Amino acid sequence: MFYREAGQYKTSYAADMAVFPIRQDRIGLAVILFTAFVLIPAFGNQFFLSSVMIPTLVFALAAIGLNILTGYTGLISLGTAAFMGVGAYACYKLTTWFPGVNIIVWIIASGFVSAFVGAMFGLPSLRIKGFYLVVATLAAQFFLQWCFGRIPWLVNYNTSGAIEAPERFLFGIPITGANATPESRYLVVLGVVALMTWFASNLVHGRVGRAWMAVRDMDIAAELMGIRLLTTKLLAFAVSSFYCGVSGALMVFLWYGSAEPEVFVINQSFLILFMVIIGGLGSLVGSFMGAALIYMLPIVLRLLPAALGVPIAAATVEHLQFIIVGVLIIVFLIAEPHGLARLWQTGKQKLRIWPFPY
Repeated sequence: MFYREAGQYKTSYAADMAVFPIRQDRIGLAVILFTAFVLIPAFGNQFFLSSVMIPTLVFALAAIGLNILTGYTGLISLGTAAFMGVGAYACYKLTTWFPGVNIIVWIIASGFVSAFVGAMFGLPSLRIKGFYLVVATLAAQFFLQWCFGRIPWLVNYNTSGAIEAPERFLFGIPITGANATPESRYLVVLGVVALMTWFASNLVHGRVGRAWMAVRDMDIAAELMGIRLLTTKLLAFAVSSFYCGVSGALMVFLWYGSAEPEVFVINQSFLILFMVIIGGLGSLVGSFMGAALIYMLPIVLRLLPAALGVPIAAATVEHLQFIIVGVLIIVFLIAEPHGLARLWQTGKQKLRIWPFPY
């Protein structure tokens, strides 16, 4: 009886079409934000912040980027990791060229570099789709991955071939480098992810998002209605790559601290695709759910048996992760193609009408 919209009257069209039309949803969102911004930094230990929360947020942002392209526009991509790498290397070059500029500025600017590259590789999407578009994005993945390892200019001719995050400050507090605390890095990542999620929510619920979904449902009908396919698809590739590029910059500068080209391999692209499939296509909330499930699964598999007194080898954990993720993908594709997000929506709908069946 606590999740009801009875008595919550809508007096305007904007109120009726709000993203969170029920008061309880807005209260729940406020509680989540308070927990994320206040309670977790105050009470979370170093392992929880550095090894659980920061990676989950980084992968969630990358999953949002892929979801914009695949879930909302219907264009499948296997080049997510490559576009993350473009953002990471662009941020590294920019911060070494202009060390006096705030690192947050270059993290966002690296997303625009990745957006330009993504739009270039998205040009074939006007003529090809389906399996052929997958192959085109796969070619982008392998080509960019080759560039990361074969062009020494990208790493400032570093003999190790790796990029390293220099120490940078925000309001006098180190947020990158060896002296940055997990709390400061977590808050920066959380702030960037929260702002970009808010922007993505407004984008997909507006005119641009409706155009993307029209192209996804039937591109020929969308074109007949006056939607320009080239502009719409290229914008989807650009926005998706922008999110992936910012995610890659956050990964290197605020999580890893340094990275080699092997970080942005095809396996990373598949991992993010699995997050989108299990979390839910066409859902921002599903991107967070899928990222949390896929990334935290091996951590739980390692810690839970040890807590129960059952030792388990690291290789066994890896095999179990592959088995469980594979089974989950098959189950969700057959039983619930819209993933965890649809289950969450179904549960909320049941609460709205409980105890009545319909």
